[in-house]
Amino acid sequence: MAKAAPPPPASPWVAASGREQQREAKRNALLTTAAQMFNERGFHATSLDDIAARLNVTKPTLYYYVKNKDEILLECVKKGLHMTLDGIEASRAAGGNAIDQLRACMRVYADIVTQPFGMCLIRVGDEEVPEPSRTELRRMKSEIDHAFRRAVAQGVAEGALAPCDPKMTAFVIAGALSWIGRWYQEGGSYSAQEVAEQCIGTLLHGVLGTAVTPAPAQAPMQQRAARATATRKRPASPAAG
Repeated sequence: MAKAAPPPPASPWVAASGREQQREAKRNALLTTAAQMFNERGFHATSLDDIAARLNVTKPTLYYYVKNKDEILLECVKKGLHMTLDGIEASRAAGGNAIDQLRACMRVYADIVTQPFGMCLIRVGDEEVPEPSRTELRRMKSEIDHAFRRAVAQGVAEGALAPCDPKMTAFVIAGALSWIGRWYQEGGSYSAQEVAEQCIGTLLHGVLGTAVTPAPAQAPMQQRAARATATRKRPASPAAG
């Protein structure tokens, strides 16, 4: 009886799929480190040498994964945008009434802006991203804005939110939550989740107590008319001397 052939020796080379996974993992590590450094120092104050030093690699090694620093910035901002859009879409698909969906969108956004890629999205201006990518990023940001507008408009239609201008209300919500990404510091008095919940609570419920009734807002024309009337009724100052 012939002996079975011995098994072939294990190959010292990783399969192509394994090499691709390793490359992607290293590229993600590069982007995450770069985003953290852009957030700490600013884009212009961070060099490729700085990023390579923090990763304990040589600068030429970085060029195996990216072309230049502009590409790194673009990819970091894109990741923040995709994370936000995917999270908002998932919260919308989960269903619920308008308030449930609005609150879920707010939580997604507040959570992401406290992470490296989300902070990079908030802290780095669009003008620092070269064209044509700048236009594409602004288009994606507008999708976030319109997602908040739709949630607010739905809430008004259902009677769950007070009548308002969905566009302006969406600007206020996104602006307030975006600012978390500028001042939040990990390891502070509040966790990221606590910060998010307090900010969302304030945005949804306001700062006035239930016993306080705010004065009705006047339209600009009414304000001008009231000022004109007050001026006409004001007594003239006595003449000097």
